[in-house]
Amino acid sequence: MRRSRGLAAALALSLAGTGAGAVLGLVPQAAAVTPPVAFTADALSTWQPNGVVWALAEAGGTVFVGGTFSAVRPPEGSGGAEQSAVNFAALDAATGAPTSCHLSFTVGGGTATVRALTLSPDKQTLYAGGYFGAVNGTPVSSLAAIDVATCTVKAGFRPAFAATVRALAVTNDTVYAGGDFLTVAGQPRLRFAAVDADDGALRPFTADADEPGRAVEVTPDGSRVVLGGDFFTVNGTDTHALAVVDAGSGALTKTYAGFIETNSVVKDIATDATGFYTANEGTGGGVFDGRIALNLGDFNQRWRDTCLGATQAVLPYQNVLYSASHAHDCSSVGEYPDGQRHHLLAQPTTSVGKLGWAPDTNDGIGEGIGPRVLAVGSKGGVQYLWVGGEFTTVNGSAQQSLTRFASTGDTGAPTVPVATAASFKPGEVQVRWRTSLDLDDSTLTYRIYRGGSGTPIATVTADSLFFKRPQASWTDTTAAAGQSYTYRVTATDAAGNTSAPSATASVTVPTSVDAYPSQVRADGAQLFWRYDDASLPNVADSSAAGQQNGVHLNAPALRQTPGAVSGASTAIGFNGTDTRVYGDQRQTIGAAYTIETWFKTNTTRGGKLFGFGNNQVRGSSQYDKHLYMTNDGRLVYGVYTGATRTITTGAAYNDNQWHHVVATQGPGGMVLYVDGAQKGNLAVTTHENYAGYWHAGGDSLGGWPNPPTGEFWAGQLDETAVYPSVLSAAQVQNHYALATAPADSVVQVQAAEDTYANAGAPDANYGSSSSLAVRGSSLYTSYLRFNLPAAPAGTVLKSASLSVKTSTMSGAGTADTVSVVPVTGTWTEAGTTYNNRPATGTPALGSFAGIPDGSAVHTTGLNTAALAGALGTGYGLALTSPGTDALWLWSSEAAAGEGTPLLTLTFGAP
Repeated sequence: MRRSRGLAAALALSLAGTGAGAVLGLVPQAAAVTPPVAFTADALSTWQPNGVVWALAEAGGTVFVGGTFSAVRPPEGSGGAEQSAVNFAALDAATGAPTSCHLSFTVGGGTATVRALTLSPDKQTLYAGGYFGAVNGTPVSSLAAIDVATCTVKAGFRPAFAATVRALAVTNDTVYAGGDFLTVAGQPRLRFAAVDADDGALRPFTADADEPGRAVEVTPDGSRVVLGGDFFTVNGTDTHALAVVDAGSGALTKTYAGFIETNSVVKDIATDATGFYTANEGTGGGVFDGRIALNLGDFNQRWRDTCLGATQAVLPYQNVLYSASHAHDCSSVGEYPDGQRHHLLAQPTTSVGKLGWAPDTNDGIGEGIGPRVLAVGSKGGVQYLWVGGEFTTVNGSAQQSLTRFASTGDTGAPTVPVATAASFKPGEVQVRWRTSLDLDDSTLTYRIYRGGSGTPIATVTADSLFFKRPQASWTDTTAAAGQSYTYRVTATDAAGNTSAPSATASVTVPTSVDAYPSQVRADGAQLFWRYDDASLPNVADSSAAGQQNGVHLNAPALRQTPGAVSGASTAIGFNGTDTRVYGDQRQTIGAAYTIETWFKTNTTRGGKLFGFGNNQVRGSSQYDKHLYMTNDGRLVYGVYTGATRTITTGAAYNDNQWHHVVATQGPGGMVLYVDGAQKGNLAVTTHENYAGYWHAGGDSLGGWPNPPTGEFWAGQLDETAVYPSVLSAAQVQNHYALATAPADSVVQVQAAEDTYANAGAPDANYGSSSSLAVRGSSLYTSYLRFNLPAAPAGTVLKSASLSVKTSTMSGAGTADTVSVVPVTGTWTEAGTTYNNRPATGTPALGSFAGIPDGSAVHTTGLNTAALAGALGTGYGLALTSPGTDALWLWSSEAAAGEGTPLLTLTFGAP
């Protein structure tokens, strides 16, 4: 089936705050959601019951709703009056509003409820099961047949079930039921039974179970019936929670002794052309709460999804299995750890991996389960996924017990990216962001805008899920040394819905290599948290791969100064109570690794600085490969091999000074370094093998030697890195030396004198002109003089660059190459003409490979060695060109020049 296209309008977003009033480009319309998902995650306006919905069915564009409630009311925020609806409602599939069909399911004693709804194959008869004694006053006994066309009870259908009916399945001539009953029509039928579809007469089908039945499904060929429930035996044979029986006799044809945990039950069964799917719920420890796929041919398991969280309903639709649960722990299938509950999920019918569809409810009233039943309805060529249960919110907004999602009309935009930018060497900026969340699109398109431009400088496509939001990045290789840039990022989904632009990420490109971070990257860090982030919740990964971002938990203190490394980098502060950072990527750690961080503290309560654990927001139950501090300030590096194996420093490091710690493990065993020096080693080459996440600032420490008072750490961290290899002692010492070297200093020098010579006016002097000019024929040559400072003590010149600004006149740019050459003759601004112009030398110090029209600053690097020899003196430069296309620049006298021509010098340690 072709998927309906989304009704998304292309969006134009203003880049507020850039000063340019720029508008982002329009995004073309595309498919509504990321295939194979068939529904958006945008909840539609729907009437809502005042109780719990247990059952749903659909026929002819009408959705039938059964449950335990007495009325339905208009959607939240809309007008209209509540209507009586006693345990049943019929709603329009396309509008969510009540139809003219009204049925009341009542009982003389106790609380009536409708627990199961299903339709005959021709969709002319609706069968309703539950606990009730009458429908609109017509006597029935917990199972009724409703004529769909007239919305009336079929009086001739009169089976007598002595207790609650919880599940139904129907063929052309038979209704199969499961529930709590022990007799039907006065005859023994324990929890499962079959009756005639026309008159309700009891069939010989006998599949007696020792505990309640909760699910019934007939094979597509009608020969078998799959049973689910609480039972441990069927017809006296061991088969817990699941069984396959003959559709005529009820005789067992497939048993499942030991297949499902004894403290788990089957709550729902659904089928498609390839097999069956079970929804399972457990109680207590060691339960099975997930989903199973069974082959249609042999009824054997195809896959098993062991997520924890009480699955209530499954629905296969267009090769996707939608499920209702409160899944809170999918770590056993390589997904998210124990934590937040997720109530609606989707996965391929062929595997356990979750897809990018995750609208959500809360647990709600009653048992606090959330959603309990799913059904698909269709009207006007649009399909609707209906969800019922006991929830009271949907996607964070008030909506009780009933909601729906359509196959068209995706209007939800992705979340706003959290973007940062960093530059570690001239000519390169790394723009990075945590991938956005979109509840029905896992593949998003990101557009990166530089400065105030309304045209993206780059487009990146990246995948994300609600539990897997890796960092995406793009490298700008057109960034000029010494210049400052701003970037913003937007996210667009398949329907064209576009997020607001990210907050502006600003960066200044260095004029020389930033030694410490560049070395960390060069040595192969696969995670590099510098903690320079200005806002919550993202911790940018500055490694070369740029994918291992972190997430702040409980708002640690950002941008703490001074940081550990000389220069502008900042640190992060942890309160020792509940703040920490956890990695956004679930991973396993190989046999060789290195962890590295800088820390500063005066705590006397100890705590974990950095380590690996199997959870994110909760304390881990598996944890090692970590560094922690004892109460007296000593450092401990430990791994778990079946027993804790640790190296502990003799000295304390809680002296409120910055310290560098590195821990390695590989074929040579474990080694611990502090401040560049080895502090201990251990011949241990293994550690605990599990999937987990890196944590900074705290995680579990129970069972480890010399445990601190708290598992959370109070202090600052900086420059945290993880490597998939063992750093050598020399590399560790080099990192320590680079970080403690004097910081680079940048000096900017404006031109003391500038002028140009003009062959067309050989005697004219332009020293007081606001313009400078460069051309080869007829000749214009510009001359610049800078008073160079001496190098600060203990430093050398590391880089130099020249910045000029084109004027606003038309055609001020040039297609020709402009060279920067040394001036060898004497000259003055006030006295230079074409006739007495000074001589120039070779080789060129730098060049501009053409400069576009439009008034803007342009920068080129200069030969460092040539300028280093002239430090402390006045130094002359000339701008020359061989071509005929003139370049026009602002001189130092022009206010519009804004400080150009400008020489930028960077000094640092030799």
